[in-house]
Amino acid sequence: MKKKLIVIGGGASGFFCAVNAARLCKNLEVIIVEKTSKLLSKVKVSGGGRCNVTHYSEEVSDMTPAYPRGKNFMKKSLYRFSSNDTVSWFQERGVLLKTEHDGRMFPVTDDSQSIIDCLLQESTKYGVKILMQTRVDEIRPKLKGGFELSLNGPDKLVQNIDADFICIATGGSPMVSGFDWLKNLGVEIEAPVPSLFTFNISDKKLHELMGVSVTDVAVKITNTGMQERGPLIITHWGLSGPSVLKMSSVAARDLHKLNYDFRVRLNWVPFFHESSILQDLKDNRIKLAKQSIGVKNPYNLPNRLWNYLLEKSKIFSDQSWSNVSSTSVNTLAKVICADEYVVQGKTTFKEEFVTAGGVMLECINQATMESNLIKGLYFAGEVLNVDGITGGYNFQHAWSSGWTVAMHISEVTKDA
Repeated sequence: MKKKLIVIGGGASGFFCAVNAARLCKNLEVIIVEKTSKLLSKVKVSGGGRCNVTHYSEEVSDMTPAYPRGKNFMKKSLYRFSSNDTVSWFQERGVLLKTEHDGRMFPVTDDSQSIIDCLLQESTKYGVKILMQTRVDEIRPKLKGGFELSLNGPDKLVQNIDADFICIATGGSPMVSGFDWLKNLGVEIEAPVPSLFTFNISDKKLHELMGVSVTDVAVKITNTGMQERGPLIITHWGLSGPSVLKMSSVAARDLHKLNYDFRVRLNWVPFFHESSILQDLKDNRIKLAKQSIGVKNPYNLPNRLWNYLLEKSKIFSDQSWSNVSSTSVNTLAKVICADEYVVQGKTTFKEEFVTAGGVMLECINQATMESNLIKGLYFAGEVLNVDGITGGYNFQHAWSSGWTVAMHISEVTKDA
């Protein structure tokens, strides 16, 4: 008699669990249940349509600092299935990955469809059945083991099916009510809040710099110790880029408490502080005395940004360095190293939605992803209270957790 695994959710973690379980367990029937009309939708849009599959690392310890929530959990999870294992898994199936200068890894095709096609081909190869536009209304554990599920399909007819194993891989939810359907399973939920978002700033002068990027900026939330450093991009609504996204992830709960109304301070040249750049500016008044201050700046900042900072400091770009007053130089030093903005609201990063929150890790056996309360019930991916910064870390969590579930079910099935 074949055992049956129902995977709820047709995203990265659900697919990875399903195809690996079906491959490892020949006597296991595997069904993916997806409530929408799209499969692997986050894989499709990730990395601007290229799919940031994982992040390059030589050791597990390289990865763990990238998870503001679930760091210790991910340490164990990555030892079971690391980013190197991810690279090997896709390579064995003809999908080669490349590493970019910042460590992000993409398919060499620069097309997320390569990852989607690979997972779909694996599902076909190992006979994984996929039910689209089908919602799971209820999961009822049976007294003697196993489950009965009520499925609501595209024809609106409710169907009850049995399962020996269930893997819940439904992803995050913007509201805690999105987890209500799990309440009868005794699952404890950490209330979700958004992570990985950009900062909305209503400054029209700043918006005029849309598209300007700086490779190294220090971003600090004022009146806190929270600070990040890295590339920054100015958008038509405010600030984005890796430094801002990382800050939004690390400070997700703190910024939620502030209702996304706070001040952010930027140091555009973080290898200086205010007093050291003041001295450097004074030196430049002598060294570059006859040169127009707006022609070229000594800090390799984009020219549009440099002239914007001059304007904020009440300095005309056609002034010579020697004609800039001491007062204006003092102001410029402050503007460069402590440029402050009021943030009012957030914008989801592209189409990638990530939450901080979900199923509490205390509810599961972290070695197997199985529920501590109900045997045969597993969780994988973002439905768990684990989230990473941008850069391929959230997908790695999906692969690692999906793999762990598949491995444990295969072991249980073989022993049965």
